[in-house]
Amino acid sequence: MTTESPRWFKSSYSGNGGSCVEVATNLVSARGIVPVRDSKVPAGPALAVRATAFASFIDSIKADTLDA
Repeated sequence: MTTESPRWFKSSYSGNGGSCVEVATNLVSARGIVPVRDSKVPAGPALAVRATAFASFIDSIKADTLDA
């Protein structure tokens, strides 16, 4: 993906296990991407999502949560 190593983290909402994803926001400023991977398979593939698309996704989730 890049020579800079992603620093992965899970949301505090993910609890103890379950179906979770991890993201690495440390590559946003340098590369403009947010890597996303399955937390259950950390050695598996990662998706490189454009930072603007990821921000729109998060904003959409927040809006849906407020509407519920």
